[in-house]
Amino acid sequence: MTATALGMPQVRHGVGNIFEHEPFPEYAARELKNEQLRSNLGFATHKIRTKRAAVTSELPDWQDLRTAGSMIKQQVMANLDTYLEEFERNFTAKGGHVYWARDAHEANEIALKLIQAEGVTEVNKIKSMATAETGLNEYLEEFGIHAIETDLAEEIVQLGDNDRPSHILVPAIHRNRTEIRDIFRRKIEGVNPNLSNDPAELAEVSRFRLRERFLTNKVAISGVNFGIADTGTMTIVESEGNGRMCLTLPDTLITFMGIEKLLPTVQDLEVFTQLLPRSSTGERMNPYTSMWTGVTPGDGPQNLHVILMDNGRTAALADQVGRQALNCIRCSACLNVCPVYERVGGHAYGSTYPGPIGAILSPLLGGIENEHNATLPFASSLCGACYDACPVKINIPEVLVHLRGKAVDAEKAQGEFAGGKKDPHYQMDAIMFGAKKLFSSGKLMSLATKGLPASKLLTGKKHKISKLPGLVGGWTDYRDIPEPPSTSFRNQWKKERGAAPKRVGGSRVDVAALMEANKTKVAEAHAKAEAANPITKEAQ
Repeated sequence: MTATALGMPQVRHGVGNIFEHEPFPEYAARELKNEQLRSNLGFATHKIRTKRAAVTSELPDWQDLRTAGSMIKQQVMANLDTYLEEFERNFTAKGGHVYWARDAHEANEIALKLIQAEGVTEVNKIKSMATAETGLNEYLEEFGIHAIETDLAEEIVQLGDNDRPSHILVPAIHRNRTEIRDIFRRKIEGVNPNLSNDPAELAEVSRFRLRERFLTNKVAISGVNFGIADTGTMTIVESEGNGRMCLTLPDTLITFMGIEKLLPTVQDLEVFTQLLPRSSTGERMNPYTSMWTGVTPGDGPQNLHVILMDNGRTAALADQVGRQALNCIRCSACLNVCPVYERVGGHAYGSTYPGPIGAILSPLLGGIENEHNATLPFASSLCGACYDACPVKINIPEVLVHLRGKAVDAEKAQGEFAGGKKDPHYQMDAIMFGAKKLFSSGKLMSLATKGLPASKLLTGKKHKISKLPGLVGGWTDYRDIPEPPSTSFRNQWKKERGAAPKRVGGSRVDVAALMEANKTKVAEAHAKAEAANPITKEAQ
């Protein structure tokens, strides 16, 4: 008997709109000059996160809910194959049809064939990150099929000139209501030329335009918030009611679902119906929760299809640190608290997924070495606000640092950057090696501080350093370094107080005695401060 070594299956990264096509720093530098964009973003994100803080603080078990959500999603990722097969069995048993797509191309091709089989040239769409990821709308247009976005924000983006979504929850967050009014005046046939920018009027224009489509189009396309493995149920939560129209009126419903969107049981959904609306819109519950399980004769769509899409998710799952990004429930809480996103907006991230979650999800799905995805993990100050806000406790800063390391390793493996420039990471390696040696030796530190007076040779008459060479020059390109002090704190301490007596090994410090001895010193210090304060003297 002979044996053949098959090896490990190849990691397959995704395709579609999951790439940064321009280095993040270059795109962000342009967006920072757009004052209107910064104003729009600042207003919207501050409003959403203020509402979120109010409704999450009402729940005494909010942190427990976050923990529960995190553990449920971890359980799914640890048993994803089992839950996917269970979902397929239950969905099929209730009259649905399941299709498996390895990437965005296959998912789009499957949807096209299903639509063509119905003989239609126009379909309704619910807001869907999965179809934005695959570029479904543009793909269908190539074959003469027009997808109508029925979510108001997605409709605004679709009608805008060469516009793209810039936020997970509010795709048109980069637009204010005056800009929306101008778009509607230009693009919606028969609109009142005197249309104002009042939100109620704008919503009525959209409602009037879409009502006919809801009643006539026989095919609808949706994403899904959660798929329930033990019942074969799918769930969508939304705020406008357009989703309910698309899920109930058409004859055929085609759903795109990333393979990570599963929950084990219906009971698990209870946790996420509390986490999601509070984290996304700052509401205690979302206005519309739609759930569908199979086909019911004479009621709702009679042709139910779900496309289970990988598109790089198994590649993310293979990354032991990065796989937690697949726990994301697309609430956008991390975007609303991110200081970087608030100032540059979502377009700078290139991908369908902007903000902190996009900075880790896009490189994981599409590959850190593909396009300019290697710049995305550096689009963060690592302040940790995203981790604190995430309802399922994705440690985004941890994954960002992990991916930064992978980006550096990938660039080192290439040896040279575009244009033949040598890899600058070796400069950083040398700097870090020197810092490690310096900070681990008291003698070296003491010796180095003796050279502080020589810094005046660099700072000159302006008493600041405005230009440094090499890699560290990136710091002085945007800021000055103040002149270092002429001596170190350690040397000042020795000069003023003398060398501290060395402790005898094993001796213990009597903390209580020290505190008692210092009581009078605190009172003396307060008395001296009051005596030296001119305002206090005048009051007396």
